Amino acid sequence: MQGSRFAFGPFVLDPDAGTLTRNDAPVAIGYRGLKLLAALVERSGEILSKAELMDAAWPSIAVEEGNLTVQIAQLRKLLGPAAEDGEWIATVPRVGYRFSGAVEQISGVSRKPLPLPGKPSIAVLPFVNVSNDPEQESFADGLTEDLITDLSRISGLFVIARNSAFAYKGKATDVRAIAQDLGVRYLLEGSARRAAGRVRINAQLVDAVSGEHLWAERFDRGLEDIFAVQDEVTAKIVEALLGRLRAPPPRNQPKNLEAYDLCMRARKLMDDSPQMAREVHLMLTRAVSLDPEYAEAYRWLAMNHWMGWVHWGGPTEENRNVALELARKAVAIDPKDAGCHWVLAYLLAYERSFTEADAEFARAIELDPNEGDIFAALSDIAVLAGRAEEGLEHIRKAFRLNPFPTSWYYLTLGQAQYASRDYEAAIETLRRDETYRTSSRRFLAASLAQLGQLDEARAEVELFLVGNPHFTTSHWAATEPFRDAATLEHFVEGYRKAGLPE
Repeated sequence: MQGSRFAFGPFVLDPDAGTLTRNDAPVAIGYRGLKLLAALVERSGEILSKAELMDAAWPSIAVEEGNLTVQIAQLRKLLGPAAEDGEWIATVPRVGYRFSGAVEQISGVSRKPLPLPGKPSIAVLPFVNVSNDPEQESFADGLTEDLITDLSRISGLFVIARNSAFAYKGKATDVRAIAQDLGVRYLLEGSARRAAGRVRINAQLVDAVSGEHLWAERFDRGLEDIFAVQDEVTAKIVEALLGRLRAPPPRNQPKNLEAYDLCMRARKLMDDSPQMAREVHLMLTRAVSLDPEYAEAYRWLAMNHWMGWVHWGGPTEENRNVALELARKAVAIDPKDAGCHWVLAYLLAYERSFTEADAEFARAIELDPNEGDIFAALSDIAVLAGRAEEGLEHIRKAFRLNPFPTSWYYLTLGQAQYASRDYEAAIETLRRDETYRTSSRRFLAASLAQLGQLDEARAEVELFLVGNPHFTTSHWAATEPFRDAATLEHFVEGYRKAGLPE
């Protein structure tokens, strides 16, 4: 399912990694252009309406049709002529566009079925938006995410992370196949409709092994009761799986539904592309202004500022200070939210407040033992502290909780494998299609260099520097939260051998 790529002419498009190559060389393509190209290529030969393409490139955002025309023109210029001076993208007058080139789909590596955990295991599939309003998509997604968060706080359950659950969004439901992919026994599926101040939710809990429906219910309530409905669904699932009616402790809920929608949309954009940081910043700033006591909005705004520190090239000190202040405020508003604690922990580690960071990570795991992102972030920090084996253990646990993770999990695994001097494993990990190549190439280059494969290492360095032209080893070493001098020297040695700038 994930990892599929599409080859046409000299190009290979990898929608999951967000990359386009021409004869194996990276092509600079913008975020909107990549989304449009992916939509066209995945349905090669079909006519896609302008509305469909605008939904693909600008989900939940109202834009003028002229934006689509500009992006299509830029794509045509980027791709150049197809065979016999034809066009890759054909215009269908008054309707839309069609990708006219021959496309070959390159499937990802098949996965082995994951073994079932030793406790009741569940995945919450994305709730289907059954309203006629595509703007309600973020509402259905938010409902799904909140249910995952609430269930994952129950220590007696094993709960699959949101990113892996959302890998099945919009796809046909085969409960047995999905359960095998994710290594769980139970699936929760449902639908949501919001209209005229009311919300209608259908939910059912399925035993994927026997095919039995363990619980199903329909809720028709006023919109103001949406979070009470979430609590009720969570309690019913816990009762069905653990034999007792018990809900997790209450957590901070938004008081403003527009702020809630903005937060859900921003979170999705953060996952899809770190380059969308400015647009996410506007959404989250608006959410905080609408609901000043909404902890989750502060949490993601803190992470957005940290990403700004990394991606925007803005004033480092200012971004770091603002991010830390926002993360502390999120924890103060909702001290029972594990997500707020792990984001604060990660930022504290980069400030080298290691004792406080370790305590925040421990508190996050205590509150939510099923949050894969906690263990992935903790792996990064443990590796740089000189505890490579512990880092490997953390990232493996993160992958089990989140079998279809975002690309930074692979970068983190590759880093841990390099630190443990398993260079061949690091190379295999960092060359996977799912890896976000732009950032991970520095570890790939170092791993290749340590094995004496210097030509390949320098080729990776060249590709890395295309996306990171101002990178220097000394600045990287000074900003990463190393606690162990030997580990730092090991990374610097690999970078120097690979030819990365001093």
